[in-house]
Amino acid sequence: MGDWHPECPARLQAIDDQLIASGIDALLDRRDAPLAAIDDLELVHTPRAIARVRDHLPRAGEHHALDADTLLNQHSWTAALRAAGAAIAATDAVMAGEIDNAFCAVRPPGHHATPDASMGFCLFNNVAIAAAHALQVYGLARVAIIDFDVHHGNGTEAAFAADPRVLMASFFQHPLYPYSGVHAPGTSPAHLVNIPVPAHARGDAVRELVGRHWLPALHAHRPQMLFISAGFDAHREDDMAMMGLVEADYAWITRQLVDVAREHAQGRIVSCLEGGYALSALGRSVVAHLKVLAGIG
Repeated sequence: MGDWHPECPARLQAIDDQLIASGIDALLDRRDAPLAAIDDLELVHTPRAIARVRDHLPRAGEHHALDADTLLNQHSWTAALRAAGAAIAATDAVMAGEIDNAFCAVRPPGHHATPDASMGFCLFNNVAIAAAHALQVYGLARVAIIDFDVHHGNGTEAAFAADPRVLMASFFQHPLYPYSGVHAPGTSPAHLVNIPVPAHARGDAVRELVGRHWLPALHAHRPQMLFISAGFDAHREDDMAMMGLVEADYAWITRQLVDVAREHAQGRIVSCLEGGYALSALGRSVVAHLKVLAGIG
């Protein structure tokens, strides 16, 4: 999206570097992301939203702005198809029993992309597409999407607000972009457990709300598969927001989700990268997340 943009290729390089430095890289089964099909995108997005990305790719070296924060370059369409394709392929591999769980190190991220529009660095909603794929192709009755990005996943909420098969659980700093997710008491559907937290909240506060709100809802829902919108921009080193999580907090959250998946979903988890813009903190946090998924953390 431009050398100045926080959603940059260096994010994935930072993750790779930390995976190698930690030694966990040797334990991972790496797979290349296929391209999603248009039919896959249409599980969540309208044809108009898809066309707005596909039909507005600029010439080499130029950018086309979908909004003030979300830009297209000549490769954006292919990158977005691979990001969604990775989430779908991971879902297929986990459902087939080829792998225990999966982390999709992809960009652009997805959880702000609504059915009708790309926004907030996101072109298509990778995790929502994967969840919809699991419901349609495998006939699952219940899935859960857990979002620990510092920003509310407004696109994911919009995609499933009327679908009680999908439990969405999240926390997010409030007030903060995209200034959504806060509902008047008694107006939010039971399958949306989205909890605003104030700036400067630290790991102890987040752990408390996970135990009080997320875990009872997850156990009551009994998801047959878990999807994670894994944003790491609530880290205390990330200046995209003002929260105070550290690597140990992400590991703890992941451990709770692994336990839920083992109890209700045969261990099935697909995690997709969302935010995280302080490069060192991003890489270290992903390592903490993956160590738990791999059963060594």
